[in-house]
Amino acid sequence: MKPLKLFVITDTHYYAKSLDAFGEEYERFMDFEQKCYAETPYINDAVFHYLKNAKDADIVLIAGDLSFNGEKASHEEFSRVLRDLQDSGKDVYVVTAGHDIEQNPFAYDDVNGRKPAEGVKFSDLYGYYRDFGYDKAISFYKENLSYVAQLSEDVRLLVLCNDSAENKNIAYTDELLDWAKEQMDKAKADGQMMIAMEHYPVLPGQPILTLIPDARQKESKKLYTLLADNGVHLIFTGHMHNQSINVVETEKGNKFYDVCTGSVIGCPAFMRLVTIENEETVHIKSIPVPEFEWDKKGKTGDVYLKEQFERMIRTIINGMKDDPARILHKFGAGDKTNLYGIVSKVGGFLSTCTVGKMAKLFCVKCDKKIKDMPFVELAVDIVRYAFEGDQPFVEGTPEGDTILRVFKRLKPVFKILNKKLHGSQGEEIDMYELLKHSIGNYGISDYDAMLILD
Repeated sequence: MKPLKLFVITDTHYYAKSLDAFGEEYERFMDFEQKCYAETPYINDAVFHYLKNAKDADIVLIAGDLSFNGEKASHEEFSRVLRDLQDSGKDVYVVTAGHDIEQNPFAYDDVNGRKPAEGVKFSDLYGYYRDFGYDKAISFYKENLSYVAQLSEDVRLLVLCNDSAENKNIAYTDELLDWAKEQMDKAKADGQMMIAMEHYPVLPGQPILTLIPDARQKESKKLYTLLADNGVHLIFTGHMHNQSINVVETEKGNKFYDVCTGSVIGCPAFMRLVTIENEETVHIKSIPVPEFEWDKKGKTGDVYLKEQFERMIRTIINGMKDDPARILHKFGAGDKTNLYGIVSKVGGFLSTCTVGKMAKLFCVKCDKKIKDMPFVELAVDIVRYAFEGDQPFVEGTPEGDTILRVFKRLKPVFKILNKKLHGSQGEEIDMYELLKHSIGNYGISDYDAMLILD
């Protein structure tokens, strides 16, 4: 087969320039946001300018959450952006997702604060995106906006959407999976390689995300087993705004890779350049989102987006100390006034604690290089790296060794938790191993990798 190159981006969360996003209430909202909001169309402008002029590939896959919150104005404007990209000579394929269907769409301004915006329903999405996959499909499952497209002479793309007119983020129906199986059989019969795209990760981006139900596709094992055992060994996903590459092997011994890409409008902000050499070998290269037009106060785009991510974590820790009511309200426990004092004290301790002091609390040795480091800074790094991928806190590093000593001290507690907790889809977990591999990456690079599919 001929080698094929393509770009993958995801979670564009386009927010129309014609809507508003500013004011005091908006800033309070942004205290808890990983992704940018007002900046979103300007970041997308830079991304699509890059793609339009890139000579590396002529195919662009976009793995869902195209709009911010399903605003009609955002879909209208974003579909024009896609049209401009396609008119430049690129072939664009999208999948829609939960944020593309109206979910309390809103805007902000100084006078009205938060105000409603007009949204769209699932049934409206075909009209906006029919030219970016649906009408080019060789097979189209309209009930779920899923389809198969011919990318080249040798490669087909299976696009799966787990939304319908009735529900969002559902397990795939038997009818849709039967259709997918039929498409995979046709690809094999026609001597075609098939790859896939959907919005939700099929494999947890990081082990800790095993515990979060919304972090991956429902009944994911059933899905990846069907795909891998029928010749589809690679899927591109988004949703969690994290950068990761993971692999699993089915009971029949077939490999399945999930390449999840960070959102272009929040840290980590990356695109992927994918080179399919042949049916067995695929190269993944990560490309940072280019600089964008915005008053970034002299900062690079990378630093600007990282600071927004860290703002979210720092707001939580500082808020525990200074405004426990707000933090508890954010997490659905605002009525538990008896917790205000406890949360405030814990927040006060965390905000002044050093890594050495925290290690001493657990009676473990702390590396001298980090003992005076504020604990908050390490906590922020741990959370951010869980999304950025290639987590650096492995065995042999000052941070990794210190954190793992704490985890080993907690093994008796973990043994109890292992019996009571299970992954979000029922699998048994080992808390020590789960946390160890969430703070340090011991496997495939989450950025640049060569994947051997078979």
